[in-house]
Amino acid sequence: MTFANLKRYVSIVLLALLPFAVYSAEETKKADHYEGIEIEVNINTASSHELATLLLGVGEKKAQQIVAYREVHGEFKHADDLQQVKGIGQATVDKNRSRIRL
Repeated sequence: MTFANLKRYVSIVLLALLPFAVYSAEETKKADHYEGIEIEVNINTASSHELATLLLGVGEKKAQQIVAYREVHGEFKHADDLQQVKGIGQATVDKNRSRIRL
């Protein structure tokens, strides 16, 4: 299994498990894990749907802006680079710092 296939497989598994964790997430105000599963999002490869689903405080519109920014400016080098995207501030980055992967 190649690394790209492994990343896709892990993403699919995480997305498949999300419906089971929704109640738990609401009760814990979207904790950093769902029943022992750490949430990690590669902001350089994630789709807008994945970003909106897995990042705290990021809806579909902001997620689309992240993807659009990435397509124009290239990969993010640091988590704090997300602040260059309109509507993403320091608080959003700080809430998601443990989830963000590059």
